[in-house]
Amino acid sequence: MKHLMIAAGILSATSAMAADTPQLTVYTYDSFVSDWGPGPKVEEAFEAQCDCDLNLVGVEDGATLLSRVRLEGANSDADLVLGLDTNLIAAAKETGLFAPSSVRAKYDLPIEWADDVFVPYDWGYFAFVHNADAPAPANFRDLADSEAKIIIQDPRSSTPGLGLLLWVKAAYGDDAPEIWAGLADNIVTVTKGWSEAYGLFLDGEADMVLSYTTSPAYHLIAEQDDSKAAAAFDEGHYMQVEVAAKLAGTDQPELSDQFLQFMVSDTFQQIIPTTNWMYPAVVPSTGLPDGFDALITPEKSLLFSADEAASVRDEALTEWLGALSQ
Repeated sequence: MKHLMIAAGILSATSAMAADTPQLTVYTYDSFVSDWGPGPKVEEAFEAQCDCDLNLVGVEDGATLLSRVRLEGANSDADLVLGLDTNLIAAAKETGLFAPSSVRAKYDLPIEWADDVFVPYDWGYFAFVHNADAPAPANFRDLADSEAKIIIQDPRSSTPGLGLLLWVKAAYGDDAPEIWAGLADNIVTVTKGWSEAYGLFLDGEADMVLSYTTSPAYHLIAEQDDSKAAAAFDEGHYMQVEVAAKLAGTDQPELSDQFLQFMVSDTFQQIIPTTNWMYPAVVPSTGLPDGFDALITPEKSLLFSADEAASVRDEALTEWLGALSQ
């Protein structure tokens, strides 16, 4: 009986300690929380300094994050959302569900950053990745005229998919429907998210996949494999800046701010290049890993402002749907 009483006391104390440990729930995309993504290292590093439980929840791809938070509204289980981008900021703010941040940082971004709600954590350029020994198109018109088979992501669920729509729109304006009509025959399939699309490409299901100029760095650094390359398009490449923000309804506002500040720290930013395979928003003291210097550098950067992206999004989506339904 004495041993049972001691055991019961230990269990009671353990339960009390667990109850006193605050939990921070972050909605993000699936690849972020994967075994090879930033999630495991980010969780370990943040919990080492926060005395909390960091609960990273994978919610398919970036655009799906906003849909889920909008559906859950003020009753969302999330304290933070990590994985939206500049193309979704205006729509996110319209929900009224996000709160200003107290984060201050000296960003290493190609653009000025002044948003007081959304905090950038990485950035990159969209590109079509292909086998390095295969010929690559020089622009979208060349791609449409080629026999290359491509895999892209759905813009309604995926931030790369939406980025592609805006890339074509930024490069071609009113001629975007013509570009999509030409590309329709090249598209093998449209996936819900990036992970599925890239996996199909690696399995040989297509000649090219919509990804990032930084994607070949993974193969170079993690696999010592130089067989993948990103095609350089002469009309420019569309930029993506990924962001995070806290929800106004969080019951952990101080812990949320602590995480957002941690996100722009050296510790977090050192994790990004070789797990999320993007450029860090704040270059860490160690610099970029070897291999990043071998990546293509777009001669022209394309990017709509948050408001511009919101204003052309529906038109671009209609053009895309129209071309693929023919």
